[in-house]
Amino acid sequence: MTKRTNESGFTLIELLVVVAIIGILAAIAIPQFAAYRAKGFDARSSSDCRNAATALEAFFVDNATYAGATAATLPGFVQSADVAVTITGAVTNFTVGCSSTKGTTGYTCNWNSAPAAGNPNMVCGVAAP
Repeated sequence: MTKRTNESGFTLIELLVVVAIIGILAAIAIPQFAAYRAKGFDARSSSDCRNAATALEAFFVDNATYAGATAATLPGFVQSADVAVTITGAVTNFTVGCSSTKGTTGYTCNWNSAPAAGNPNMVCGVAAP
């Protein structure tokens, strides 16, 4: 039996160090990925609010009222998956609320067609407790 003197490879300690480093990096990266994913769903709900408001204006041109509008009856509006859209329409104004079940907890977007002077039409954020 001959003995090899030029063997090369990794020791068990070296492999354990590499596994520990990968574990630490994964522990940092996974929560960051979840936060980025939630922001994406939040952006989807704000986009749906803007699109619903535009579609409500088209609905008004056809019907001369915002009353009776639903997400299903809006012309050209395609609701995103996992986004809840609520529409409250009156004769001359409307409000749209959007939130995603997969986004940031409590994050909603609300579009008001007749905001108070100096206020924006759409306000998005997490509701105060």
